[in-house]
Amino acid sequence: MTVLEAIDVTKQYNMGEVTVSALQSVSFVVTKGEFVAVMGPSGSGKSTLLHLLGGLDEPTSGEIALAGHTITRLTDDEVTVVRRRKVGFIFQFYNLVPTLTAAENVGLPLLIDGQKIEKHKEKIENLLKMVGLAERSGHKPDQMSGGQQQRVAIARAFVNDPEIVLADEPTGNLDSKSGTAILELLRESAAMLHQTIVMVTHDPRAASYADRVVFLKDGRIVQNLTIADKNGASDDIRSIMRVMRELEL
Repeated sequence: MTVLEAIDVTKQYNMGEVTVSALQSVSFVVTKGEFVAVMGPSGSGKSTLLHLLGGLDEPTSGEIALAGHTITRLTDDEVTVVRRRKVGFIFQFYNLVPTLTAAENVGLPLLIDGQKIEKHKEKIENLLKMVGLAERSGHKPDQMSGGQQQRVAIARAFVNDPEIVLADEPTGNLDSKSGTAILELLRESAAMLHQTIVMVTHDPRAASYADRVVFLKDGRIVQNLTIADKNGASDDIRSIMRVMRELEL
């Protein structure tokens, strides 16, 4: 089942009298339970693509279908509802509210959606247990390590039962050990929970946990690579690096 589809998506920015193309005629499909990594050099359009896919920005042309909704045909208010109920976001710098506990941060998307947190207490507890933080539910961000904060962010991304999770460099601010734990958690979520994930990364090791890697260069998709082991295997990392060298990324 197709969860996400981009069709001839182009994004241009006007910089004074100069028009800059961040993305050019990008098309690709993500199916239910698929874990896709998007790679490319700085300025290749990775984060721009992620923002468009999540309805955080609008393309200059083309269409994006997300969880059965063609969001490029919706009003701003309609896109907001789809994004709030169908998409989970994980960011590099966690974006937790410093005055809220781990449990309160996880439940925040539900609160924003007008739901009562008390009705979802068990669900929030189960999510924190899933990410290994059951004993940290009452802790605030400054009482947790970076890896623990990112685990809270992942639990928060899952709390609204999203059709898709969009992750922007989720391990970019973590040490190697914490980063590996996060990647294993995302891999397990895709494999066991059939969670659909699109992850932007510059790290071949992170990308090796995905089902496939989409390579961007100069705003265009230039290659797709299917990953064999999907668990950080050195052969997969070498395959990714070989493609990067061939594409001069």
